[in-house]
Amino acid sequence: MNDRPRRGTAPGGGGRGSARRRTAARPAAPGGRGAADARQGRRRTRRPARTTAVLGRSPLVTGRAVLLGVLVLLLALTLAGPVRSFVAGRQELAQLAADNQALSLREQQLQAELDRQSDPAYLRQQALARLNFVLPGDRLVIVADGTVVEGEAPAQTPGVADQDTPDVPWYDGLLESVATADG
Repeated sequence: MNDRPRRGTAPGGGGRGSARRRTAARPAAPGGRGAADARQGRRRTRRPARTTAVLGRSPLVTGRAVLLGVLVLLLALTLAGPVRSFVAGRQELAQLAADNQALSLREQQLQAELDRQSDPAYLRQQALARLNFVLPGDRLVIVADGTVVEGEAPAQTPGVADQDTPDVPWYDGLLESVATADG
């Protein structure tokens, strides 16, 4: 019948098919190249992995370093606003605490003043000093110009001076004061 040996059957057969090796059919890996690519004559070869020993030097900046730097920068920019708000809030709290302490001190001073003013002895002393009250049996001496002279007529009070001078209109008084000031 056929003198030609069949491919792959004779281990030492001298036909055309003995020079080529055939591999057993493998199922295609999912996502990989299928049998259609192999039929079109494409060869799959593996590239040797690049290593630092093959290249001779290591790169200064790798893709991972750039990605890490971008992520750190993005994180810093994201946190900048809340951190600024936090610091401003802390400063405001410190200012409010100082204001509260000052107000507490002022409250204590006012409470002490209120307690002092409710004391009848303090009220009597203030009435004598500020309002020129005189207790019965005491003598009141008012010094108008700062000098005391025995036997002189008492000085007039400033509100009662010159009752007999006629009232002049306000504008005449104004012009007279300007002329006096002008010299």
